[in-house]
Amino acid sequence: MKIVRSGLLALALFSAGYVNAQETTLPEGAQLDIHFELPKLDVAMYARPYVAIWVEDDAGKPVRTIALWQKDDTWLKDIRRWWRKVGRYDRELVDARTSATRSAGKYRLSWDGKDDDGQLIEAGKYTLFAEVVREHGGRNTVRQVLELGDSPFKASIEPTEETGLIKLHYQIK
Repeated sequence: MKIVRSGLLALALFSAGYVNAQETTLPEGAQLDIHFELPKLDVAMYARPYVAIWVEDDAGKPVRTIALWQKDDTWLKDIRRWWRKVGRYDRELVDARTSATRSAGKYRLSWDGKDDDGQLIEAGKYTLFAEVVREHGGRNTVRQVLELGDSPFKASIEPTEETGLIKLHYQIK
């Protein structure tokens, strides 16, 4: 909910509990940089992993799919958490966000603080998820709680079997 700035109406809505004075959208220029690594694995049968990186609000509702790397739609359901929350419900989003799988290496992604409809989100608590699934291999889902607003921060997510170190840098440009 955005702040209503019209005098008496704003006072009435605030008094009735409909407007929280703390609720505001993120500032223009808000950006989360994500430095994401897929480690090189020494295994007999290596397949490039399917990857989904997305943000959910404090209530667990998907807000934005930042990246979706996949080769064949048949296996999208194997990115289980993302599929149950987003993929099976929004074919257009899948088509819009999908790009090819990637080999081991370091990647940089950026998120502009907008939801899947292109609207700036409200300041507050969110969770970034990265789910990595490899055919004939492992599966890891990592998460990091984010407090998005006017204050820049850095955070990191420790490496797993399928992900390298993930570094996050939130800033206002």
